[in-house]
Amino acid sequence: ATSGSEVVGGGGSVSSYGPLSGQLMSAMKEACRRAMLVQPVRIMTAMYSCEIHATSEVLGRVYAVLGRRGGRVLHEDLRPGSTNVFSVRAVIPVAESFGFAPEIRKKTSGSAMPQLFFSHWEVVPSDPFWVPTTDEELLHFGEKADSENSALVYMNSVRRRKGLTVYEKIVEHAEKQRTMMRT
Repeated sequence: ATSGSEVVGGGGSVSSYGPLSGQLMSAMKEACRRAMLVQPVRIMTAMYSCEIHATSEVLGRVYAVLGRRGGRVLHEDLRPGSTNVFSVRAVIPVAESFGFAPEIRKKTSGSAMPQLFFSHWEVVPSDPFWVPTTDEELLHFGEKADSENSALVYMNSVRRRKGLTVYEKIVEHAEKQRTMMRT
């Protein structure tokens, strides 16, 4: 016996939402997914604020490490009461920060000391699904689009870490290989 609000489905299961509820949910999910993909996709990345104290002799190497890891220097000034120790404030993506402190200490022979703490979220400016299509884009970037798409790199690293499928070509831009004759 069922109450008046419950409907028995074709498989004999009791559903209080009616026989079309599963189809309606699937249609709504697909509609929401397509609506999200109408606009260009953007990825948010967490950013660390980085405070680095370094001597003037190693300041160039500090900037090199920050630049290599996608960091931006926000402020630099001489520490009060010091003649050659600078305080550098920068932001660096959390995804690029793994191994940052040991690398900066290694490059500066221990004379720069970084301190990282969460600062904010920032939109990665590129679309992870972008490929060159127009004539101008093909002329500027080439058919291969050799410049690295940072949003795609972030997305693929997260997918790998979570054990999800990563859509990458194993062999990219290969040319014909000459075979050797067996003797």
